[in-house]
Amino acid sequence: MHNDPQVTGAGEKRDSNRLQTGAVVIIAFAVVLFLLVQARFMLITLATAIILFSLTSDVITFIARQRIGPFRIPNALASLVAMVLIATALLMLASVLLAQVNTVLVTTLSYTERAPSAIASLFAWMGEDSELAVLNALRSIDVQSYARTAASQASGIMQATVLVILFVGFLFAERIWFQTKLNNFVGNEAQAVRIGKIIQSIIHRVNYYLLVKTLISAITGGMVYLLAKAFGLELASSIGIITFVLNFIPNIGSIIATFLIALITHVQIGDSAVTLAIFSVSAVIQFVNGSIIDPMLMGRALRLSSFGIILSLAFWGAVWGVPGMFLSVPIMVMMLVVCSYVPGLRPLAILLSREGLAETEQMLDQPLEHDLFGHERRR
Repeated sequence: MHNDPQVTGAGEKRDSNRLQTGAVVIIAFAVVLFLLVQARFMLITLATAIILFSLTSDVITFIARQRIGPFRIPNALASLVAMVLIATALLMLASVLLAQVNTVLVTTLSYTERAPSAIASLFAWMGEDSELAVLNALRSIDVQSYARTAASQASGIMQATVLVILFVGFLFAERIWFQTKLNNFVGNEAQAVRIGKIIQSIIHRVNYYLLVKTLISAITGGMVYLLAKAFGLELASSIGIITFVLNFIPNIGSIIATFLIALITHVQIGDSAVTLAIFSVSAVIQFVNGSIIDPMLMGRALRLSSFGIILSLAFWGAVWGVPGMFLSVPIMVMMLVVCSYVPGLRPLAILLSREGLAETEQMLDQPLEHDLFGHERRR
């Protein structure tokens, strides 16, 4: 029997098209990855500005609907007030972070003499040779050079803050024309409405995640601060703030914060029993708040795969460093919602979701319900 030349030719053409498509996808991914790395500072600040804008957009709309007697608050005035409040809050936050970084660096340099011995003593149970090897390894580390590097990187916080404020300001200025631009860009009013609903779904999910995460992180940071204060640790305030910030990094942030407070305790006090006590109490606080209360408040608002979160954390951490770790979950939420409503990307949404159930078209038309903080979100 002989193969039909037309069938063979069609099969070879399909294989060639698949090969070309695969090559184009690989090249496009490499180009996008290159751009993500090269423009990381600009993109990180832009992503942060978009998140801040989405958090305050509903608030501006609410303020603009209020009346003072017979007069309604103008949308421009509401946007201006929100912009001033955001700028003030960001500048204050940047100042606090810079002050805490300076305090931590100064304290770290003052502990450089006794810290290696204190840390090496933790490995005494492995034998004297192991303890000595750890001590020599720690003494070979140039702490001052790392401190200078950290200080130089911290100085970029204020630059990033100013850029974020500028981005948010321009987004506020453009928000009243967004729907008009979307309608003209798509050219189909029904499709524009559908895209608008998808964007609102992303905004509500990200907002809810950030609000719950901020609440839980603030409670956790406050409890850890009280714990450090009770044991007389010098860096109690810094430990509380660092714990609050690290809890925004999914999964590993709480682990780093727990070991960090134990390490600081052991270096300062040098008592293994006290170190173990603080470590245990801090671990219980992180577990209860992060593994019990947090999921209860999140409910089904954040239906992300745990494995997918780890992959997103690793990828964005490698591309954008520590800021990428903070942004990994909001970016993953956006990907999940977008992929759910693009037929060709729906299998990816199934992989990203926790139960393997992606969003459906009917969910866009479901009525909104109020979440824990009064924001509307889809059922």
